[in-house]
Amino acid sequence: MLRTDLRLEWLVSFLTVVDTGSFSAAAEVIHRSQPRVSVHVAALEREAGVPLFDRDRRPVSLTDAGAVLAEHARTILRQLAGAEAAMADFRGEARGVVTLGSYPSASVAFVPQLLERMARTRPAIKVILVERSTLELDGALAAGEVNICLRPMAPPAGPSVECRPLWREGLIVVHRPDHPLAQLPEPLPVADVAEYPVITIGRLGSPEAMGFETYRAFRERGLEPNAVQATNQPQTLISLVRSGLGIGVTNLLAVATADTNGVVARLLDVPCGRRVGVHWSTTSPLTPPARTLLREIEVSDIPVGTTKLHRSMH
Repeated sequence: MLRTDLRLEWLVSFLTVVDTGSFSAAAEVIHRSQPRVSVHVAALEREAGVPLFDRDRRPVSLTDAGAVLAEHARTILRQLAGAEAAMADFRGEARGVVTLGSYPSASVAFVPQLLERMARTRPAIKVILVERSTLELDGALAAGEVNICLRPMAPPAGPSVECRPLWREGLIVVHRPDHPLAQLPEPLPVADVAEYPVITIGRLGSPEAMGFETYRAFRERGLEPNAVQATNQPQTLISLVRSGLGIGVTNLLAVATADTNGVVARLLDVPCGRRVGVHWSTTSPLTPPARTLLREIEVSDIPVGTTKLHRSMH
């Protein structure tokens, strides 16, 4: 039976090993030595009375008992964060520094208004913006480089990350005015778009890229995009299309915030498109400034042309 005075840092180390797949990677993420992480996990196993990891496999995998404990550990840390948030209202105005991660199109279409309002209404909180690609934001969040991040909901973030949906936006096809797709009515059918080389967002050829919206949109129709280039910068994608290297498939905000001279941007015929949410790690409680920023993000106006998502729409 687990003791009630069990240390929370043991649970943090344990869950980080679960999420990273190794003791060395977990140590790097939570800025502790590998021996310290091993001691924490060993202490937790001693209290549980059963092995939590199968150490003969790489990456290390949970035993059945470990999987059950991991679920309870995440609940404990989430409840602790909720208790801390509840107490914040009794302590007065939050003050301090909070770091916000974001990707390019959200940084243009959403972040400026948010930061302006924070500076005007929450002057005791300093918000530092850190821009990264979607996959890089996951690493920044795990390493504590950012406290909160705005991120597309696909590919999914790790199990120790909480998400609240914010908005949905359509997928857009970008092509030159003289391209054969110009002869087709909008929205453009996925099957017709799949006939041409595609420049997309994300990371070309990586397993993680398969979770991006463009790939999912094609595969839901039983098609495979002929991706020839990928970029996380909207203006780069449009420039590549303008140069005749392929057609682009990206999100609405990426097109809305870029210079589209010399190209045509038209809606792709897919039902969902891109969903965007605000994400944070559950391995440690949010600081008062971070909780304040989270609340401000949730009540902010969504970008023009997008559709508001509600918490149940994961």
